[in-house]
Amino acid sequence: MSAPNLAQDLRNAPQFPDEGNPCTGDAPESASEQADHDHGLDWIELARIGLVALAAAAVWLRVWEPFPRFSIIGIAAALLGGYPIFKEAWENIVERKMTMELSMTIALLAALAIGEFFTALVIIAFVLAAEVLESLTVGRGRRAIRDLLDFLPRTITVRRDGQIIVMPAEQVEVGDSVVVKPGGHIPVDGLVLSGRSFVEQAAITGEAMPVEKLPGHVVYAGTINQSGTLEIDAQKLGRDTSFGRIVEAVERAEKSRAPIQKTADRLAGYLVYFAIGAAILTFLITRNVRSTISVVIVAGACGIAAGTPLAILGAIGRAARQGAIIKGGLYLEALAAVDTVLLDKTGTLTFGTPQIHEVISNQGFAMEEIIAAASIAEHRSEHPLAKAIVAKATELGVPTAEPDSFSYTPGRGIRVTYRGDEILVGSRAFLVDRGIGDSPPVDGHSRGGASEVFVARDGKVLGSISIADVLRPEAKAAVAELRERGLRTILLSGDTQGVTNAVGHDLGVDDAIGELLPEQKAKWTRELREKNRHVAMVGDGINDAPALVEANVGIAMGSGTDVARESADIILIGSNLSKFVDILRIARRCRAIIRQNFVGTLVVDTIGVGMAAFGFLNPLLAAFIHVTSELAFILNSTRLLPRTSSGRE
Repeated sequence: MSAPNLAQDLRNAPQFPDEGNPCTGDAPESASEQADHDHGLDWIELARIGLVALAAAAVWLRVWEPFPRFSIIGIAAALLGGYPIFKEAWENIVERKMTMELSMTIALLAALAIGEFFTALVIIAFVLAAEVLESLTVGRGRRAIRDLLDFLPRTITVRRDGQIIVMPAEQVEVGDSVVVKPGGHIPVDGLVLSGRSFVEQAAITGEAMPVEKLPGHVVYAGTINQSGTLEIDAQKLGRDTSFGRIVEAVERAEKSRAPIQKTADRLAGYLVYFAIGAAILTFLITRNVRSTISVVIVAGACGIAAGTPLAILGAIGRAARQGAIIKGGLYLEALAAVDTVLLDKTGTLTFGTPQIHEVISNQGFAMEEIIAAASIAEHRSEHPLAKAIVAKATELGVPTAEPDSFSYTPGRGIRVTYRGDEILVGSRAFLVDRGIGDSPPVDGHSRGGASEVFVARDGKVLGSISIADVLRPEAKAAVAELRERGLRTILLSGDTQGVTNAVGHDLGVDDAIGELLPEQKAKWTRELREKNRHVAMVGDGINDAPALVEANVGIAMGSGTDVARESADIILIGSNLSKFVDILRIARRCRAIIRQNFVGTLVVDTIGVGMAAFGFLNPLLAAFIHVTSELAFILNSTRLLPRTSSGRE
């Protein structure tokens, strides 16, 4: 059965939800209307603005004014141009909601009632122009994510039965050998079968430089093959790919509402009540209708109402471009508040693949002889340490052989016979229990975070092999930056306390706790939260899932298990811990921008209302301050939007 095509699957998926203009409360658009809206200006709105502007000029020049106190042009243009504002105000009255449109309608009707026709028309033009600019800005945020779809090829070259075939993308199946030429977009997640090239994968992992790809390396859908032809084993298609998960995550994230968005909505409502109350008080004290109108006009809350979701959208989009899937604004907000980071060891800070660090000889035995004996003993073993020894033998070109007999003592070691010789590989105690007379050359169990495996043959200790998991190259720098940002870092591991301490010391974490079962990791997380700590848990395995769920925000490495990824709130696609630092920076920047908008709106509204109440602002100047301040705050939120559609920042 053919797997879903990536391009068609994602392009035909439900588009990002549009909750309408967050300031006007417009109803969500249909898919086609939304597409038109996002890809071009609304000419009806532009025509309406032009009509109001021309009418304002006609009223100012008194082109046709048959009645001394009544402007036919002014009234007609106000009704036609202000229709969207009046319509929304009426809907708000029916729904018993207080919005800026309702307060603005009151001000406009008051201006018309006292004969301020020119003022009313200019205010309407300002508001309509601001809404068009605001819609274009929010549309840019959504397009920044949708532009990812441009990375998807519509036809794919596949090798089947020895033949090279170009076929529609929807016909590609899992297991196909996909051929990608230089300059082509990689359409699937998979492993390189043959070829050598450099791949630009900034759109998925956020890495600035192209990454060299050789046979056995992982490649992602949506990335660009630069130099050589690659043949790829297609393992994931459609929404199963890293690219597909990014798009799905952004869809889900836009549907969610972070608590700070609800706070913004409430504050916007309070500002409207404040403006109406201040206007009533101004009129009671001054009896000045112009000052009263100015008070209502100057106060604005759209900078908060529109700027907050735009900032969250931009942050989620930027994180996606840098290789992190944030499943909703709720988790973005939680991440910004984190003060404690719990880190799993194996697979998160390390590669999870033990490697030989050192081979120590006893009485002059050659390294090749020690590895040869150990590889014979470990030939049948599935233990990770055994795989490291066999891999080292292959690297050195040491031939491995099948032992004549094999026995394994769990947690202790292996005994085999080969051509009449007894070979022992295991712990020091394992050798001593079997009467090996020579003392093992080292006594370093878990020395420096490594496990020591002793090797003996024919009653003689040949030497020892130091094996340890390898730290990810970016882990130490990432932990250092987390601490510089004031976060407490704690290493949680199921490994022995000695190994955990050694790794923790190398990384520079604040605490290192070893020998933990999955439920104990979850308990640690829960207890920290009970102490009012805001906790982020970073893990990759099934054993990390309980702690990921318990944390304020759970972060899973993309190379981890499906259980970990499903349990987590954020997924790091490239399994690079530095990406966690990047998204933490983005989350905190998003929070800072939203706070700037909050404080700025309160300051502008307070000062503006005060000046208007005392007669220092006329309605025109009040409208100008209202519009420009709102646009300033909305544009402030756009600083988080990805700058290009190429995936580069």
